[in-house]
Amino acid sequence: MKSYVVLMRHGQSQWNLENRFTGFYNVELSEQGIAEAKLSGQNLAKAGIQFDIVYTSTLKRAYHTAEIALNEAGQGALVSGMIKSDDLRERDYGDLTGLNKDETKEKYGAEQVQIWRRSYDVQPPGGESLKDVVENRVRPYFESTIKPQMDAGQNILVAAHGNSLRALLIILGENTPENINETEIPTGSPLVLEFENGQRVAKYYLADKLAA
Repeated sequence: MKSYVVLMRHGQSQWNLENRFTGFYNVELSEQGIAEAKLSGQNLAKAGIQFDIVYTSTLKRAYHTAEIALNEAGQGALVSGMIKSDDLRERDYGDLTGLNKDETKEKYGAEQVQIWRRSYDVQPPGGESLKDVVENRVRPYFESTIKPQMDAGQNILVAAHGNSLRALLIILGENTPENINETEIPTGSPLVLEFENGQRVAKYYLADKLAA
């Protein structure tokens, strides 16, 4: 029996466009982000993936992306039942929130900013490390809420953020803390994991699969 887990980073937000650290800040999608969400939904329709349950973060750039994509995919009936959780929010960037990334490099140095952004266990000032996101939020939520649905063979959509989805990839065994830096999840591009009898048998970005 085949089932799907689809990980979808929100479409481009206004602060992505402005190259700012966003974190917990509840920013809107940009026009491009809305277009990305629509295209994601159209691709889901072409692929014929029908979801049983949808999880999303409580930040509007994530749940608006899910709403737009589901409506485009002809699955708008799922919108009212989407399960929103703070545990799926983006990583908290603390004192860096709202700062332009290039200006932050000028202030603190490119090497330090890279450590804050891409190390597994170093926290930015006042914020969370990726390890914090994995162990304090996403892993407990996954184990208690998402995994039982996976084990039951449900088709699942998770609409969230770059770092909360990277956390999920670690938890699912797709990446390790040592190589997670190699994974950059693009905005508004569903990443599909196919399972058969509980074993992951395929992994691909939906747009790439449809273009092949």
